Amino acid sequence: MEKVHTKDLGDIIMEIYLEKANELVGVVKIVGRVDSSTESKLKKEFMNYLNDYKKFVFDCSELDFIDSSGLGALLSCLKNATKAQGDLYIANLLPKPRMLFEITRAYKVFDVFDDLDAAIASFE
Repeated sequence: MEKVHTKDLGDIIMEIYLEKANELVGVVKIVGRVDSSTESKLKKEFMNYLNDYKKFVFDCSELDFIDSSGLGALLSCLKNATKAQGDLYIANLLPKPRMLFEITRAYKVFDVFDDLDAAIASFE
């Protein structure tokens, strides 16, 4: 797993890692928080990842917190992936982020998987 970016804003930390799942799928692991102070960096880094992959799984197994700004960033990433003839799936949501997905019904927009391997395999 390659460490791509760490953003430290006092006690708000977000780390983003990109790893190769296979020749077609990139796994983006998000650690920490995605909110109004980190969402722009997520969107910017994701645009760089589109140079290498078109299909993505966001591994959220260590995503502790996401707010509406963070959800907007995920939607922006999905939009950019589909514009590039790719797609973006979500895997391993923890209880608090999962609650936001349920309240906002974001699960109707994103393909959400409980397991990373199942998300990767669904692209094949």
